[in-house]
Amino acid sequence: MQRRSITLAALATLTLPAAFAQAQPPAKQRPIRRPEARPAFFYGDHPAAMAFADDLATRRQLDPAWVRAQIGQAQRLEAAIRGVTPPPRGVPKNWAAYRARFIEPTRIAAGQRFWQDNRETLARAEAEFGVPASLIVGVIGVETLYGRHTGTHKVLDAITTLAFDFPASHPRAAARTAFFRDELEQLLSLCQRNGTDPHSLLGSFAGAMGLPQFMPSSWARYAIDFDADGKVDLFDSPADVIGSVANYFKAFGWQSGMPTHFPVRFDPATLDLDTLLAPDILPSFGVADFQAKGAVLEGAALQHTGKFALVELENAGAPSSYVAGTENFYVVTRYNWSSYYALAVIELGEAVKRSLTPP
Repeated sequence: MQRRSITLAALATLTLPAAFAQAQPPAKQRPIRRPEARPAFFYGDHPAAMAFADDLATRRQLDPAWVRAQIGQAQRLEAAIRGVTPPPRGVPKNWAAYRARFIEPTRIAAGQRFWQDNRETLARAEAEFGVPASLIVGVIGVETLYGRHTGTHKVLDAITTLAFDFPASHPRAAARTAFFRDELEQLLSLCQRNGTDPHSLLGSFAGAMGLPQFMPSSWARYAIDFDADGKVDLFDSPADVIGSVANYFKAFGWQSGMPTHFPVRFDPATLDLDTLLAPDILPSFGVADFQAKGAVLEGAALQHTGKFALVELENAGAPSSYVAGTENFYVVTRYNWSSYYALAVIELGEAVKRSLTPP
């Protein structure tokens, strides 16, 4: 349907119903107020950022003028500050709603295409690293919908902002500031080695890059040239992405053949929920100890020789969901320190795998 515009002159000729016109007070001209744009702030005007640049150049033996120029030209990114600011207290977590964002037809269909297009590479990664193809596919799907949403923010702006203007209201502000300063160091060192313009890289509001959303430190430590073309490319090489995700999990202790979690129910007569939840997602209980505290396991879970964690997933006022997480579940949370994220990755990968096999 074609939209028609009405000019101010034409608008003046329109006639209102008499009753409406009589009921209205005389019109008053009011000035149009537009929000004032916040002036851009560049970190060349930030003394701590420039001191950091000089120290970084000395420690990494980089050209001081180049380091100062890169950091100095970085612009404060308000979206990064908003993105890491904690939500208001009392906002309930909702596993069912979180899950529905990722385990849905569009993402499953895209995952199916990605798996089919990269079947041989996924099989090679699974054989070499012992990490299931479904888990690799699940990560890439949750992170970027298989490359559709890799981020539009300048990575250098995002990381520099969080390195020097991380919101003080955050309960771990000091630790996160240190983390992002290390990421800034890793980013500039990586770009200098590869001859990449730091200002050309786009990613998330927190500076994560490419299909797997690797931070610079993860790129430096775990990204690999899985297509053997002489370079590591997590933006345009699905093979490098697949191999790098598998290598990441292997480096964090993935154990081939171990399930990530098992179903669990409770015995009300012996349940000690506070003790079971105290270690959070860190596996801390053997089978006997787990069951002695009221967590009931069945089937293959009873043969597990490692430790369990009772993983709680809240449902916004409805009863929480629970699983018995193994050491491999904990490994998945090293990609993103959230049990909600880990289970979404696992379940998306499993849903995509099922979609490849006709019923």
